[in-house]
Amino acid sequence: MNEQGRKPVIDAGLMQQDLFPIREVSRLTGVNAVTLRAWERRYGLIQPTRTDSGHRLYSQADIDDVRRILGWLERGVAVSKVGSILARDHALAGQAGGAMDAWARWQQQIRQAVQRFDAASLDRLFDEVFAASAVDQVFSEVFMPVWHDLAVGHGGYGQTSEWLFLDQFLRGRVFARLRLARAPRGRTVVLAPLPGHCHELELLVASLALGSDEVGVTLLANGQPLAELALVCERLKPDALVLFSHQSPTVEINRRLARLVAGLECPLLLAGEAAELAQESLAGSPIACLGAQGSVMRQRLRQFLAGQLDT
Repeated sequence: MNEQGRKPVIDAGLMQQDLFPIREVSRLTGVNAVTLRAWERRYGLIQPTRTDSGHRLYSQADIDDVRRILGWLERGVAVSKVGSILARDHALAGQAGGAMDAWARWQQQIRQAVQRFDAASLDRLFDEVFAASAVDQVFSEVFMPVWHDLAVGHGGYGQTSEWLFLDQFLRGRVFARLRLARAPRGRTVVLAPLPGHCHELELLVASLALGSDEVGVTLLANGQPLAELALVCERLKPDALVLFSHQSPTVEINRRLARLVAGLECPLLLAGEAAELAQESLAGSPIACLGAQGSVMRQRLRQFLAGQLDT
């Protein structure tokens, strides 16, 4: 998305100011100035400061938000829905307090290691972050934001290779964690992706988040046919089927989910941003929403299996 496929280089004078004019933000993110102004005026997504003469100036946090917006738009989330996602993320970040400084430092170190294709440094950083943070924070606050930024940056020279490098590394580490959690559990759920709606890594991280000492997760691969899930559940006999997606369900997907519910012998749950975006429309339906944050998904799953969470 960057000009001539090159990585953006921030002018030293702008770095000292820590504020960027709209043309520089457009160059860094690939989003034209007209769109940036529309996101501000129509949806309140970005709120830059103003000079005395009325010119917009954007902070690094604003630029990070622009990249997050791009990530959600690429997943099919409507721009009108992105504001609530950003507001929730900002609220959670505010609750984190001083931990944000450590997360930002780790993210910077991860970016530097990825740019060098330095697997040894990534190993060291992963162990360091894992030792100091909850599992959910390791991914949602440290590694996945870098992963998302690189995914959005596809097209810049070298960024596809960097994204693939980080993606492969993280999938390997999550697979290793999941293997350690394969001991039998009292309750089991099947986790499957909505067709074409998530990357493998996102599904793996969701599996890690949903599992606990009481609940085991059987993970189905990307490409699993939605129409065959009733058959899979008939044979595995889970306590629930969880469908995961970060995209807003389409009308067609909702129709297919209604048909799936009718053929299932176990409850159907929805997780990921799809659950947040569809929560109001699914109220009163047989489908329960677990939310998008790891700790929230895990808590709501436990409540549902205990009969304490309504659909």
